[in-house]
Amino acid sequence: MQQLAEYLFHEGRNFHSYDFLGSFLGDNECTFRVWAPNAKEVYVTGDFCEWRPTDYKMERINQNGIYEITIPNVKEYDAYKYVIVPHHGDWLWKADPYARHAETRPKTASKVYDFPEFQWSDEKWMKQRTVPFQLPLNIYEVELGSFKKKENGDPYSYRELVDILIPYVKEMNYTHIELLPITEYPYDKSWGYQVTGFFAATSRFGTPEDFMYFVDECHKAGIGIILDWVPGHFTKDAFGLYEFDGTPCYEYGDPRIQEHKGWGTRAFDYGKTEVVSFLYSSAVFWLEKFHIDGLRVDAVSSMLFYNYCRSEEESARNIYGGFENLEAIRFIQSLNDYVRNEYPGVMMIAEESSSGTKITGMKEMGGLGFDYKWNMGWMNDILRFYEEDPIYRKYDFNLVTFSFMYIFNENYLLPFSHDEVVHGKKSMMHKMWGDRYNQFAGLRNLYTYQICHPGKKLLFMGSEFGQFLEWKSEEQLEWSNLEDPMNAKMKYFTSQLNQLYKDHRCLWEIDTSYDGIEIIDADNRDQSVLSFIRKGKKGEMLVCVFNMAPVERPDFTIGLPVAGIYEEIWNTELEQWGGVWKEHNQTVQTQEGLWKDYEQTLTFTLPAMGASIWKIKRRLKPTKKESNKCQKGVENEE
Repeated sequence: MQQLAEYLFHEGRNFHSYDFLGSFLGDNECTFRVWAPNAKEVYVTGDFCEWRPTDYKMERINQNGIYEITIPNVKEYDAYKYVIVPHHGDWLWKADPYARHAETRPKTASKVYDFPEFQWSDEKWMKQRTVPFQLPLNIYEVELGSFKKKENGDPYSYRELVDILIPYVKEMNYTHIELLPITEYPYDKSWGYQVTGFFAATSRFGTPEDFMYFVDECHKAGIGIILDWVPGHFTKDAFGLYEFDGTPCYEYGDPRIQEHKGWGTRAFDYGKTEVVSFLYSSAVFWLEKFHIDGLRVDAVSSMLFYNYCRSEEESARNIYGGFENLEAIRFIQSLNDYVRNEYPGVMMIAEESSSGTKITGMKEMGGLGFDYKWNMGWMNDILRFYEEDPIYRKYDFNLVTFSFMYIFNENYLLPFSHDEVVHGKKSMMHKMWGDRYNQFAGLRNLYTYQICHPGKKLLFMGSEFGQFLEWKSEEQLEWSNLEDPMNAKMKYFTSQLNQLYKDHRCLWEIDTSYDGIEIIDADNRDQSVLSFIRKGKKGEMLVCVFNMAPVERPDFTIGLPVAGIYEEIWNTELEQWGGVWKEHNQTVQTQEGLWKDYEQTLTFTLPAMGASIWKIKRRLKPTKKESNKCQKGVENEE
């Protein structure tokens, strides 16, 4: 088995190389294996030899640079490092690339860890798990260290968060939690995106077994777990992967593509088979060992293009003269294929910011094979619009409607993520136009639009209750905001909006085709009003109307395809949410009368800066013969 693992590792086809490389406890001994192809000599040192660097010299067991040694009297949790003697330069003290556990920062050594035979109790969840193309997916994005802190400023552990985070997510009616990277990282303010331990759950919050317990309890509570995973780059910390054996080992040697200068990190070399095995195995490790339900792959564009954040002059090109990184493309395609086949139900999500298509297309069609792509274009457009003074919104109404031109080119996820509420970008609440009242009104309107728009959903922590200050990763969320009735009402609003989303199939059942949406009016830029219908497979439909101006519109009329008595089921301006309306619009019966292509009309009062959602209470038979479009609507409703 070892020979096969070794062979596949060097072939770039070992998806479980963590079972071969790293540290492995036996009976009163421990075996260490590491890949350092260009090293002159390799030693392992640690607590077990009082950190004398040359007590245990490792044997090179093949021509491709794997070193091995078995050492007696090594205990679990012993700290260790590899001492690598390069052909040129000083000795290097390196953490284990395959370590399952590490010292807590600022210490940097790896720890021997005997991976537990954890008693999982999520069998029901795992058997029923599926990629939710036709199910609700509403994600709460969380950075564990700053969600809540203890009075002394320390973060809560994985086990403690079970009693804090899980009940909150259940209360707020989210379906999944997405965790900013918990792969081990040295610098708190990197939020986990500058990784040094691709197989180690950060020790900030406990042991790997503690994290298993957290995931298990989430699953038992009906909550899925998505991890941010960073296969595009790694830190230049001296103890990490950076020039691991004294040469560019995990990174490209070509200086044109070696570094992401804006981030101060090195780019993985996807042309090296051993690096590919390393990254494959890291992804699989979290799915296999921790029952993770999805990986959000960070900064995919930086992997796909040589000229990402580089000028054309300083960029490398592929064999065809283009800027596409063909090696990275093959890596992504193969990984997504493997996950789809071996772990059905696991989501692969791309944070990809280019306008390139086929991110979620199948490999056979030239696509990358992701299940979802973050819709960064929609996010940027819609935030720009809601920040704008309503006086000028009619001139930029295309920011609201442009997404309907491309919304089904990919399987999209609509994010309001951590990146949008930090570094001077202001909080979601603070982005909204106007005084405090109008900011809350705008936020309620925006979140309702996100929920009704085709595509799955994501919201970063704190945004759900309208935290005013932007996110500070070194502090906990502004929970004191909830002492203000407006923030408390905003939190309740978001929880009920999320429940509305889960309760109505037409908001999530058809998210990938125009069968799931019918635009009523996308041209009312003068009033800044958008209206459309979301449809389900069995004819369910909701009429969604958005007034994006602070002007109440009595006797507002839209056309509809189905005659009936309609009831308003959602109004963002109700008092219970922080608005001024004491109750919903009364039920309204459609009237016959040509409105654009529609022979039925619905007239009601549209609240200022408000969103109004209507549902058919009872269908009526029209007295006139309806158009083909309308007739189809009647049939769908049935």
